[in-house]
Amino acid sequence: PVTGAVQNIGFSNEKDFYLPYVRAASESGVRICIGDGSPDEKLAFGMQAVSSLKKTAYYFLKPYPDDILFERIERVRPTAAAIGMDIDAYNIVTMRNQAHLERKTSAQIQEFRTFSGRPLMLKGIFSRDDVALCREVKPDIAVVSNHGGRVDTPYMSTASFLEKYAAELRNYCGEVWVDGGIRASKDVRTAKFLGADAVLAARPFISALCSGGELKMSEVIKDMLN
Repeated sequence: PVTGAVQNIGFSNEKDFYLPYVRAASESGVRICIGDGSPDEKLAFGMQAVSSLKKTAYYFLKPYPDDILFERIERVRPTAAAIGMDIDAYNIVTMRNQAHLERKTSAQIQEFRTFSGRPLMLKGIFSRDDVALCREVKPDIAVVSNHGGRVDTPYMSTASFLEKYAAELRNYCGEVWVDGGIRASKDVRTAKFLGADAVLAARPFISALCSGGELKMSEVIKDMLN
């Protein structure tokens, strides 16, 4: 799930990024993930790309106050294969002055799950407290992540955390995913060896898209899947 095409990638127009990115991923056999952000147009552009392809996507929403969060759930639900929450996003330094985000309780997450009516993903599992939260909430998918290193945390790498806690997490959820530093096929194999069912990857795809378009991105995905 990637947003911020202008400030994070270098596009001159935010909207231009989403359709080629998700189309190349989908046509290459990669599940589509869409994130939200500030301003709201980032989520809207991602949704438009998914709808234009007549696909479903895995949506990750930031922990806004419940009135905003539930409105976003209603917007993404028609094209959502699953709806997740970036539980750590309140602690992203670069988001602190852009949006009001909250640390959600297990009760609030349960309300989120009930309202969404879709499989629940918790992204940002990166501490003992997060493992305890998974034990209580029992998400369908737990995503080990520190938001690409942007979360202010004293903990280890996602690979080290996965190695230490994947077996325990598996007792509390349907699948364990991981992100962070996934660049090549060997990284995918390593993640699976350490206990992941799936990985999230973006940086090598985006680099390929910017340097050679959708065809280049498809080639990179093919190499990563080998």
